[in-house]
Amino acid sequence: MLLESKTAIVYGASGAIGSAVARAYAREGADVHLAGRTMAALEQVAQRIRHDGGSAQAAHVDILDRAAVRQHADAVAASGAIDICFNATANDDVQGTALLSMRPEEFMQPVTKAVTAHFNAATAVGLHMTRRRRGAILVMGGGREAIPRLGGSQPSSGRTACG
Repeated sequence: MLLESKTAIVYGASGAIGSAVARAYAREGADVHLAGRTMAALEQVAQRIRHDGGSAQAAHVDILDRAAVRQHADAVAASGAIDICFNATANDDVQGTALLSMRPEEFMQPVTKAVTAHFNAATAVGLHMTRRRRGAILVMGGGREAIPRLGGSQPSSGRTACG
């Protein structure tokens, strides 16, 4: 198995993408730590992984709470190592409003959340990864093309559509 004896943290693990990534990591042998804001949904993902023979633990962690992210990463690292960090958290963008009709705070909301989430996760797990001189920090990014009326998520990925 590709990830045997590896430990992964998946932030946003109860969402469609985060749960799929967590299940894939577990199928490949990783010990998966599911993190997110909705404990009941995280537990469902963890139960499915365990039912399929994998290893999963769930924890309530708000990725925007830097101290909570750090505390969780420290707890995971205390039981071994952190080899992979995957951030699949939503950016809470305002959808359906044309760019020219948006208020600046609506536009900046997903940009600020995406950058804050990445900073919090990367700095928390990065401490442990640099000590071991290995690890991978992955972030779910935007698509290849701009999507009209998607709010600030597309510009945070370097794309803008004004339609």
